Amino acid sequence: MGFFDRLKEGLSKTRKNLVEKVETVFKGRKIDAETLEELEETLIVSDLGIRASTEIVEFLREKARKGEMRDTDSVRDFLKQEMTAILGASRPLSLSGEKPYVILTVGVNGVGKTTTIGKLAGRFVSEGRSVLVGAADTFRAAAIEQLEIWSQRAGAQLVKHESGSDPAAVAFDAVEAAKARKIDVVIIDTAGRLHTKSPLMDELKKVRRVIDKAFPGAPHETLLVVDATTGQNALKQAEMFHHAVGVTGIALTKLDGTAKGGIVFAIHRELGIPIRLIGVGEGVEDLRDFDSKEFVEALFS
Repeated sequence: MGFFDRLKEGLSKTRKNLVEKVETVFKGRKIDAETLEELEETLIVSDLGIRASTEIVEFLREKARKGEMRDTDSVRDFLKQEMTAILGASRPLSLSGEKPYVILTVGVNGVGKTTTIGKLAGRFVSEGRSVLVGAADTFRAAAIEQLEIWSQRAGAQLVKHESGSDPAAVAFDAVEAAKARKIDVVIIDTAGRLHTKSPLMDELKKVRRVIDKAFPGAPHETLLVVDATTGQNALKQAEMFHHAVGVTGIALTKLDGTAKGGIVFAIHRELGIPIRLIGVGEGVEDLRDFDSKEFVEALFS
């Protein structure tokens, strides 16, 4: 099965929650104020967010007024077009000329951060790049062990300290080691933290500052890993982490297990942060660059 087919399969729950519900709204009915209001409610409940939902309905209302919307098929085509426009051009994770290229990964507990790092490391190594992983999640001893297993599997080097060490010190040492060893990519893990806990977010800010001291201008990517199954809470997480450390990209995991994939549109429309990567399964090959056109096509297929 190719990735597009896996993506279609992975989005099946979101399709039922979003596309099929939208089609039900218009089935056998004319496009009027009542159906448009119902559409807006459906889009919001499907996790597209208020801003994206309102914009889509306003555009559709204008199209209907001009007589350009006559049936369910024309509404479906319009929605595909507008949803693709909301996501804009794809902006996948792209390594610049910086060496080492430093990626700081952040997120709350249980989103699949360590797994995402392991898969990314494997991908870069397979592309012929040298990779070093910094185990700055010193809060859980199991996290260091898990990252060690992933690093070995990927063929990446690992810098770690004892459990309970200062995360910023680990991040600093990882970047310094990468510079000395002429490593291509550094991926820094951090402890999963509740975005509502100020001391933990302050610690993350410290990690970011220390990385910049070790290599001015780094991190070059601050990647927020988000669990798609959390829906609108994912938007709140993105807002808080972005405010704290300036998120530059998002890796959206567990899309295959949720009906809340519409959150992709809310995050991009509300915050303008590009979705870099999506995960639609457990395999290494199931973490892929996000392609906005492919995503919408799979959603409507």
